[in-house]
Amino acid sequence: MKTYKVGYFIGSLAKASINRKLATALIKLSPENLKFSEISFKDLPLYSYDYDADYPPVAKAFKAAIAEADALLFVTPEYNRSIPGGLKNAIDWASRPYGTNSFARKPSAVIGTSPGAIGTAVAQQSLRSVLSFCNAPQMNAPEAYIQFKPGLIDDQGEVTDPSTETFLRDYMEAFHIFIARVTSVLPRDA
Repeated sequence: MKTYKVGYFIGSLAKASINRKLATALIKLSPENLKFSEISFKDLPLYSYDYDADYPPVAKAFKAAIAEADALLFVTPEYNRSIPGGLKNAIDWASRPYGTNSFARKPSAVIGTSPGAIGTAVAQQSLRSVLSFCNAPQMNAPEAYIQFKPGLIDDQGEVTDPSTETFLRDYMEAFHIFIARVTSVLPRDA
């Protein structure tokens, strides 16, 4: 089976983010046909259309990293019932200027964890709305709202709860199948 390059975004800029732990676990539990690279957005300035005529090098590199990926995985916390501002800023950079939307026809999945009982459900819905506007095909099922409890995932990405580990492994297998399906009917070079 074909190998796919998956770029992943961690919505939190915090070094000790529980979503970074989740991303590490997802990579470990993924089919070997998925190869991952983090797409960092921490150095992007605040987006303004004043940059559209001449993107700064950091923004050009950011868009190039997305272009190299076959698919995108968003692992995000929930801030004030939405996505973190840094992630929204990154999406604005990648989708501009008009006609150069980096997300168009790029298979994507959204997941996240939070200590709250509903995980990141509201943030994910907010992000899905933005990605829909950006014409990014999204894996809609299974949905994954992970309530993070101390010790659920260690710093090496090991999941300590067997049912959560199975769920995350199945989620990544579903994402692999979704990527294959989308890229077979919506080739990027079409």
